[in-house]
Amino acid sequence: MKIVMLNGQNHKGSTYHIGRMIADKVRGDNEIREFFFPRDLNHFCAGCYSCIEDVTACPCYEEKKVILEAVDEADLLIVTTPTYCLHMSAPLKSFFDLTFDEWMSHRPRPSMFKKRAVIVSTSAGASTKSALKDVEDILFYLGIPSITKYGLAVAAMGWDGVSDKKKEKIEADTNRIAKKLSSGKIPHVGVKTRFIFNMMGMMQKNGWSASPVEKAYWEENGWLDNKRPWD
Repeated sequence: MKIVMLNGQNHKGSTYHIGRMIADKVRGDNEIREFFFPRDLNHFCAGCYSCIEDVTACPCYEEKKVILEAVDEADLLIVTTPTYCLHMSAPLKSFFDLTFDEWMSHRPRPSMFKKRAVIVSTSAGASTKSALKDVEDILFYLGIPSITKYGLAVAAMGWDGVSDKKKEKIEADTNRIAKKLSSGKIPHVGVKTRFIFNMMGMMQKNGWSASPVEKAYWEENGWLDNKRPWD
């Protein structure tokens, strides 16, 4: 199995450790590739819309391309982000902003509809709910049908400060999550994803897309007829 970790921080703190534990526990002869933000892509989306007409026209295309090609090949994505001010980290948000042209409303990648994803977030004490929801929304609109969320208030500023009791819980929880992911089965695409995708298809068919380039992309993939990326 090919696993890609997208880490919303450069340092390897509590959130990273939990994400890596899951990756290491997934059964099989796995290939794990990691990216860290902002280290591996330190740019903001300029809102120039160049990518709508030509993906290569994005000012940071070459850096983005390396990461997205790895994501495209992955069977499993593990996204880690500390909870910063109740939400995902700014560097991770900056990366995801640069993927908006690959949402279902624009030019989604067919591979996304056959992936699984895990989102991990920790905080010192606050709820991780909003941070997890931030990432879940984006992964959904990228087309990923199976998303597992794991959030925990670790009551520590770093992994070394996490109590033994908390680490025992994390050990058990990561075992459970990894077991679930080890089947290797292609996930089922749910009703919500199918509905949103079909709505976007109607939009493209009626010429309501952001660009004729997008409609051409949908036509090339056969999605304006009865073909679907999850078939």
